[in-house]
Amino acid sequence: MIYTQLTRFLLPLVLTAIALEFSGQFLNGGMARMPQATETLASYGLAWGIVLFLTATMVQVGQISLVLVDSQSAYKKAQRFVLISSLLLATILAILALSPVGVWVVEKLHSVSPTIGTVAREALFWLIPIPVLFGFSRFYSGLLIRVHRTEVVSFATLVSLGLSILSVFVLLPTGFVRDKPILLPILVTYVNSLVELGIELWGYRHFAGKWGDEAGNGLSYIYILRFYWPLALIMAIQGFSRPLINLFVSREADGAEALAVLTIVYALGHIPYGWLNEIRNLAPAFKNAQNSLVHIRRFAAACGLVSFSLMVVLFWTPLRDYILEVLLGLDPALATQAQIPLLIFTFFPLAVTTRAYFHGIALIEHRTKALAPSAPSRIAAILAALIILPLFGIHGVTRGVAALYSGFVFETLVVWWGIRGRRYLRQRQTRQAYEHGSY
Repeated sequence: MIYTQLTRFLLPLVLTAIALEFSGQFLNGGMARMPQATETLASYGLAWGIVLFLTATMVQVGQISLVLVDSQSAYKKAQRFVLISSLLLATILAILALSPVGVWVVEKLHSVSPTIGTVAREALFWLIPIPVLFGFSRFYSGLLIRVHRTEVVSFATLVSLGLSILSVFVLLPTGFVRDKPILLPILVTYVNSLVELGIELWGYRHFAGKWGDEAGNGLSYIYILRFYWPLALIMAIQGFSRPLINLFVSREADGAEALAVLTIVYALGHIPYGWLNEIRNLAPAFKNAQNSLVHIRRFAAACGLVSFSLMVVLFWTPLRDYILEVLLGLDPALATQAQIPLLIFTFFPLAVTTRAYFHGIALIEHRTKALAPSAPSRIAAILAALIILPLFGIHGVTRGVAALYSGFVFETLVVWWGIRGRRYLRQRQTRQAYEHGSY
């Protein structure tokens, strides 16, 4: 039955996404228990927001290998494309870490103290290779998804998660980490990235590395770029969401505390819905199945409702305070600032499910260009909300998360319009014109 196949395919990816989020929570919990906890959380949150912005474009590298790679020649061209792209991003990261440009971006633009700015730029320096590791991890996960070996992707993440959690406990009491707390998230990030990439490489060689005598689709670098740039633009601008919100929030009173809480809230709120983004892989993977889009649409709706229900249980009940204060070890004052933002996060699944479904349709139709307007629309909505919300007395972390949700909703509407809405309107106008003419 098709729903069984969809569940089998998606479940490992769901476990992968959730495992990644849990890794972040253990890391946040570790930083919260370190000396200068607020400073470390704020510095790493600021640095990691910049890294996420730069590496956001590499998230869609998996779509290149999933949709376009069908021969050894295409594999080599796509691999070179990923290498060049990731090295370019690593270079930008190095400039931010080592030049006066970084001082302006981190300290002046965000109006943070020199202490936080210095630690954040040090974190950026140690994270310079991350774009390369992340890009190739996404590339090989896409190849494994192409041959329906999602369990290997899940295994890679689960093992890297386990070792990351273990490394938090091992490193937490060590002297050199307690003397320099920013080393904790840096080292844990490398454990996660290297282990995950290593297992995916092993999986590729065993399950996806044989292309046979396929002639391929004559893939060129120009076609890769045309397919990729709208997806990269979307992710780059989506990745800019968090730095933009950090920029506004950090300039308020108690900005350092707000940044620390945002670091927690982003990761915690993302756990129950982040996996819904994997729905975009269903349409390309099952495009040859009969009536696949009908079944995928129903399946996606069910997934969205499951995620929404889970978030209600987690964030609208006393479980929320237990998670924040006991499991994560947050100070009660910081935990209070996180309460309303987590309530807002409850509604994210409704937008994310719809967006992921239409994203998958765009991939199988090779109409990625139709997705491009959704990216600037998201930023425009976030920026407008960040400016307007203080007029209604909404500040701090709540201001940031409410603005983010506004961006998600508007982006989803634009995605729908680009993939189906405009076409539906044209068909309706044509039909009305034909009916009018027939009279």
